[in-house]
Amino acid sequence: MSKFTSGFEIIHEFIGLKWVPEILESIGNGNKRYTDILNSIPYLSHTELQRKLKILQEKNAISKKDTNTGPEYQLEAFGKDLLHIFVHFSELSEKYLMTS
Repeated sequence: MSKFTSGFEIIHEFIGLKWVPEILESIGNGNKRYTDILNSIPYLSHTELQRKLKILQEKNAISKKDTNTGPEYQLEAFGKDLLHIFVHFSELSEKYLMTS
């Protein structure tokens, strides 16, 4: 298996998960608390956010830290890289796929 194929398989797992790009973007934009993340993404349910946060934690894309004021989420290196890829996909879409 080539490095390209292997890398794509890693990313493909996350591309197929609804809400993951939005959750990573929200955390990357400074929404560290559960409620802030939930409120920043229209139509995302509590249940779905809980599921996706758990998956992202298991894959070491985000971490959860307990603070004096409650738990906070932060992007790990893998999550930052995923977010970078998702932003690039969005830029490609705007540049090449949007019709006037």
